[in-house]
Amino acid sequence: MSLLHEACQKWGFFWVENHGINEALMGKIKGLVNSHYEEYLKQSFYESELAKELGPQTKSSEADWESTYFIQHQPESHNAHDIPGHEIEFCEAMEDYIRQLIKLAEKLAELMSENLGLDKCYLKKAFSPAFVGTKVAKYPQCPQPELVMGLRARTDAGGIILLLQDDMVPGLEFFKDGKWVPITPKKDNRIFVNLGDQVEVLSNGVYKSILHRVVADKDGSRLSIATFYNPGADAIISPDPKLLYPGGYRFKDYLDCYTGTKFSDKGARFQTVKDMFK
Repeated sequence: MSLLHEACQKWGFFWVENHGINEALMGKIKGLVNSHYEEYLKQSFYESELAKELGPQTKSSEADWESTYFIQHQPESHNAHDIPGHEIEFCEAMEDYIRQLIKLAEKLAELMSENLGLDKCYLKKAFSPAFVGTKVAKYPQCPQPELVMGLRARTDAGGIILLLQDDMVPGLEFFKDGKWVPITPKKDNRIFVNLGDQVEVLSNGVYKSILHRVVADKDGSRLSIATFYNPGADAIISPDPKLLYPGGYRFKDYLDCYTGTKFSDKGARFQTVKDMFK
């Protein structure tokens, strides 16, 4: 619990081991996505305007070197069957994987809520009905990676993002303490998690969404399967009042409270001032 709290508070991203998701299934998903890209998407990407015209004139601030599609799982599951080349084997494997992944997302949401001193269902209820979707991406081998980013730097808009990434090809980087930190690929089927903007808002800034990017690679094509456990479109986002600082008081009133409590916990003092001006 303390490790998770520190990761959410100071980093905004972390690995999860012993997550309970079937590792053979994870390998199958990666294999099916890679073979689908090779057969159905690779040629069209390299025939795209971006790939054919890559050069000094390319505006790197306006383009991402990626081949991608999005699958929605809930509240309604649809469109996986509509993607050309994805057979029933992929659709069934993805449905099984997502069921297991949602359980992990909900468990993380419970633990984060408890670490914030809230009811364990707080984040889950705030997201309800949660939207779950997966961005499937390949960051193709790039002849001139210095000219374009695989994915431009950004934070994620939503909630809890769970990533199944490439075993061998690097590229993912997070911005921490003024520098970009590369995430080394691993072959042990860890799930990589980062927090989106809504978790930062709901935690009143205690937890952080994190700036990240993907660097294009000259030697290989990187796989990324990122599943978003997000608030529903109509969810009302607001921090729990327990997490808010007091406000709307005169400084004199705070000093009056401070005089008798200066050697005690400031958190309790903040709560006393908050209660005074409800």
